[in-house]
Amino acid sequence: MRKNLVVEHPISERPKSGSTDHFTTLSGVPIKGLYTPQDLEDFRTERDLGKPGEFPYTRGVYATMYRGKFWTMRQFSGFATPEETNRRCRYLLSQGQTGLSVAFDLPTLMGYDADSPDSLGEVGKCGVSVSSLEDMEILFQNIPLEEVTVSMTINSPAAVLWAMYLVVAEKQGADWEKISGTIQNDILKEYIAQKEFIFPPKPSLNLVVDTLEFSARNTPRFHPISISGYHIREAGSTAVQELAFTLRDGIEYVEATVERGLAIDDFAPQLSFFFNSHSDFFEEIAKFRAARRVWAHVMRDRFGAKNPRSMMCRFHTQTAGCSLTAQQPYNNVVRTSIQALAAILGGTQSLHTNSLDEALALPTEEAVTLALRTQQILAYETGVTNTVDPLGGSYFIERLTTETEQACYEYFRKIDEIGGMLAAIERGFPQREIAEASYRYQQALENKEKIMVGVNAFVSGHEPLPILEIDQSAAEGQCKKLHSLRARRDYDRLKKALDRLETAARKKENLMPSILECVRAYGTVGEICDRLRVVYGTYREAAVL
Repeated sequence: MRKNLVVEHPISERPKSGSTDHFTTLSGVPIKGLYTPQDLEDFRTERDLGKPGEFPYTRGVYATMYRGKFWTMRQFSGFATPEETNRRCRYLLSQGQTGLSVAFDLPTLMGYDADSPDSLGEVGKCGVSVSSLEDMEILFQNIPLEEVTVSMTINSPAAVLWAMYLVVAEKQGADWEKISGTIQNDILKEYIAQKEFIFPPKPSLNLVVDTLEFSARNTPRFHPISISGYHIREAGSTAVQELAFTLRDGIEYVEATVERGLAIDDFAPQLSFFFNSHSDFFEEIAKFRAARRVWAHVMRDRFGAKNPRSMMCRFHTQTAGCSLTAQQPYNNVVRTSIQALAAILGGTQSLHTNSLDEALALPTEEAVTLALRTQQILAYETGVTNTVDPLGGSYFIERLTTETEQACYEYFRKIDEIGGMLAAIERGFPQREIAEASYRYQQALENKEKIMVGVNAFVSGHEPLPILEIDQSAAEGQCKKLHSLRARRDYDRLKKALDRLETAARKKENLMPSILECVRAYGTVGEICDRLRVVYGTYREAAVL
C-alpha cells in the first residue's frame, strides 16, 4: 500500500498562443508551432534523403531495415563474479536476447586486479570482475563465441580484455575470421566525459590504432571500436554536442589510423558507433538520421572512401540512464519505452533498454527481463517495423535533421580550428561545452522550465523497490582465485612476455601480439597495465573552469 501520497502539480498552462520562447527541445533548440514545405526550401530529396541503404543513408543503412531483420537486442549485463554474470548472460539468451553486452567493474576498467589495494570496496560492484584469462574463460563458459555476438564495455585496458576474449574464442575452436562483436575502446570520450582513463591521450590513441590495425588483418567481422556518444550525453551534453563530439572523435581515430599506413577502406567498415536515446522523441530521431548523413559525407568527401560500407554509420543505442529517477521508479518503464521507440524509428542496429531500478542499483533479474520484454513488444506488437523510416519526409523531422546536421558541422569547424579533437580535449573545449549545457539544463529543471515527473512536479512518496546487492563474498572469491592462479602459472614464461611487451611499447610497435602473448601466459589485467604504466605514465586531468 502506498503511504504519504502527496502530489505537487506544476503550472498547468502552456505558453500563450503565438509565443515560441518556451517551446524547445530537451536540448534547448526552438520549436515552431507548425512546419510546412516552406521550412524545406533548400531541401533536396535525392541529395538529402535518398533511399534506405543508399548514400547518404539518412533513411537507414540497409534497404529493408527491420523488414529483413530486427535490431540486435543486447541487454547490458555484468556484476559480481564471472560465474554469476555467466548465469545471467545464459538466462538472457534463454529469454530471447539476441546478443550479449558485458559490463566490467571499476577495478577492471581502471586496469587493476581484484586483489589490488586500489580495488578495495569496488570488486564486482558496477560490473563483472575480470583479472585474468581464467576469469574470461569462466565468463563465457558454454557460450559459443562463433555464434553469439558480444559487446564489451571497456576502454583504457580494452586491448587487454579483447586479447583475453580472442584467446577464449581460440580455446573454444572458434575461427577469428568468423567471430563478431564489439569492444568499446573509445578512449577520447573518456577524457571528455566518463574519466576512466589510465595513460595520457597520445599513447592511449596509439593503443586504439593498434587494435584497429590488428582487427583489420585478423578479425574482419569484429568491430574493434564503438565510438561512443552515450557517456557524453550522460555527462550533460545536448543532442548536438553528443553527435558532434562523437563523430569528431571518429574523425580523429580515422586520421590516426590512416597516418599509421592503412587505407581507409581496409578498416573503416569495421568502425561502429554508440549513441544515447534520451526523452525528447523527435530530437533523438533527428539526431540518429543526421549522424548517418554527416558520417557518409565525412567518409566520402573528407577521406575519399569508395566502399559503401565505409560510409555507413552503424550504431548501438542505449536508453538514457541519466533520465532514470530513484523517485517513482516505475515511471522509468515508460521513459525507457519511449526512448527505445525513438531509437528504432531512428534506425538503430542494436539496442539496450535500461531497467526500472538502475537509478538505485544494478538491475535484478526481474527488472532486466521486463526491459528485454519492452524491446520484444516494440518489435512484435506495435507495427513500427513494418516499413522503413516511417517518419521520412515529415516537414518537422526533415527540418530538425538538417538543423542538427548543420550544428554538428559548426562544431567540426571549431574543433578543426583548434587543431583536432586531441588538441581540443587537452584545452578542455568539449569538457567546458558539456559543463555549460549541463548547468543550463539543471537551471531549467530548478525553474520548472523543463518538467521531470516525480522530481520537480507530480512529486509523491517513495515506493519501495527490491534491489540487487553485491556483498563482499564476490571480492573474497575473486581474490582467492587470483592467488591460486598466480601459484599455478609459469612465471618465467609470463616474465619474458611482459618484458617483450615493455620493449614493444618503448619501440612504438603494435602491442596486440605482445599483449596476446602475456594473456596466454595468464598475465593479469593489472600486471599488463602496470608494464604500460612504466612506459607511458598515467594521466591527471587539468581542472576545467
